[in-house]
Amino acid sequence: MRLINRQPGVALKAALMALPFVLTFVAYWIGSEIRLAENPSDKLLPAPSTIAATAERLFTEPDRRSDRILLWHDTAASLMRLFLGVGISALLATILGVLIGLLPHVRATLAGFVAVVSMIPPLAILPILFIVFGLGELSKVVLIIVGILPFLIRDQSQRVLDIPREMIVKAETLGASSLVIALRVVLPQLLPRLIQSVRLSLGPAWLFLIAAEAIASEVGLGYRIFLVRRFLAMDVILTYVLWITLLAFLMDLALRTLSRKAFPWTEASL
Repeated sequence: MRLINRQPGVALKAALMALPFVLTFVAYWIGSEIRLAENPSDKLLPAPSTIAATAERLFTEPDRRSDRILLWHDTAASLMRLFLGVGISALLATILGVLIGLLPHVRATLAGFVAVVSMIPPLAILPILFIVFGLGELSKVVLIIVGILPFLIRDQSQRVLDIPREMIVKAETLGASSLVIALRVVLPQLLPRLIQSVRLSLGPAWLFLIAAEAIASEVGLGYRIFLVRRFLAMDVILTYVLWITLLAFLMDLALRTLSRKAFPWTEASL
């Protein structure tokens, strides 16, 4: 049997999935032991036990000045910004994607513009966003929208264009209007792709959020990471990085589960 036809069993698949994580942890642990053996005060690669103790403190102990657990406070602020940015982008992408993909006049007007805008590096216009929208919450949400919306629009409009023309013609033959075709033919086929596109956009969305928080914010996961970097508090930084990774994984898992439950025929596996 060829290798491309061999499927791992459940136990082997779980072991193969865990292998990269185990190797990464072992490599870090060895590197940490080597550095700490040379310099017990080294802060660059803190021991895993130190990171675990720091994580326990960050998750449970309130700040002395504010009497709040800063990690949870930062998490709430960052997730609110992220959900607003991604949610608004998904809504706008669905509307504009349908219009561009379904209406030739709208496609002729906006398709080229969206393609050009998608090539602008979002972080390059971050100073402009701060000037126009200020240093508050709005500029951070707008950066996420500017960063992921063009990709979502192009992906959604292309999905509409990929719908077989025969389905549109049959709906027209039955007397369906453009609005009915959009709602009853296009939208049901667009939503599964939208979930997958949002999943792929989560990584860039987190990147833009952390960048905005690091530059101009008083609360948030990105703000806290860049605040403690001046003290070389790698145990705090790594705790926050691992926490962000876990949050991103849980969000991706939730979207994947939603896709499989709501649209089982798509067999989403990304």
